[in-house]
Amino acid sequence: MFPIRHWQFLATILFSATLALQAQPPAPGAGQAGQNPTANPQAQPLGAGQTRELPPGAIRPNYVLRPNDQFLMRTNVEELNEKPFRIDADGNVNLPLLSRVHVGGMTVEELETDLVKRLRDFYNAPQVIINITQFSSEPVFFIGAFRAPGIYGLQGARTLLEMLIQVGGFQPNAARHLKITRRAEYGPIPLPNAIEDPAKKISTVEISRGSLTENVNPAEDILLQPYDQISVERAEELYVTGEVAKTGPFELGDRESISIAQAITMAGGMSRDALRSKVTILRPVMNTSRRAAIHVDVKRIFEGKDNDVPLLPNDILVVPRSYSGVFWRTFASVAIPMLPYAIFLATQ
Repeated sequence: MFPIRHWQFLATILFSATLALQAQPPAPGAGQAGQNPTANPQAQPLGAGQTRELPPGAIRPNYVLRPNDQFLMRTNVEELNEKPFRIDADGNVNLPLLSRVHVGGMTVEELETDLVKRLRDFYNAPQVIINITQFSSEPVFFIGAFRAPGIYGLQGARTLLEMLIQVGGFQPNAARHLKITRRAEYGPIPLPNAIEDPAKKISTVEISRGSLTENVNPAEDILLQPYDQISVERAEELYVTGEVAKTGPFELGDRESISIAQAITMAGGMSRDALRSKVTILRPVMNTSRRAAIHVDVKRIFEGKDNDVPLLPNDILVVPRSYSGVFWRTFASVAIPMLPYAIFLATQ
């Protein structure tokens, strides 16, 4: 039997290992799986290049003024307030106090800023809001993840693809489908999957980007009508949390799904503390706020013994921590440096 001092030595090793284990940092992303990963507790200010969201039908500040456009000015300057002004063929407009001002090619926002600067010569703290009341050509609205969203004039018969070229196409993070909304007065959208809403007096349709851009003569390349709204959201996301190098949301881009192996690669791989046999997919249950738990043995997938599993939009992939592995590694890191002393005691 070991002398009492030997047992005291072993107890010291175990106690040191326990303290070191308790000092381990919490698993990355711990406590996140039960939270809504899309929640944004604080709204952020708009950054450069973002489009201000205005009510449907409102004119966005990046609308470019053209000859024959007519606008109404709302201002605290009495000579200009609530008066309509039309832009002439040269892009100029005659304004009280300011005489002839060239506005063609300016955006609504730029004109508002310019007029405020000019009016400071006559008034303190002038304020100006521009509302477009008539367009030189019938407008169509491109909203969302386009390279150049905004309001564009529909000059002649223009198809959807022609206008997409004009707006520069889609941003890299655009979703797989775009949506067209059309006023009922211009007739229903001529596609079989279009939905009419008599109450709102509109028709809508969702169109696959792939079908639209990959086919030679796609049926979805319809003629646009005045006041059509073409919108595309950002790409859908999935979430990876736990024992990976980089937690957070990852965009699917134009893909409908990705594999677990792809998602873990996007997250920089798993840590050495990952419990690979107990990975969980938390999948939203339709029409509820609940999620279904799907357990996956990623170790067997990486060994080629099981098929990989597709991850869908809004899935959460949780890679848990192996606490037994952490314990034994911590124990070894404490015990090994003391091993020579233990051997010396054992031989006494």
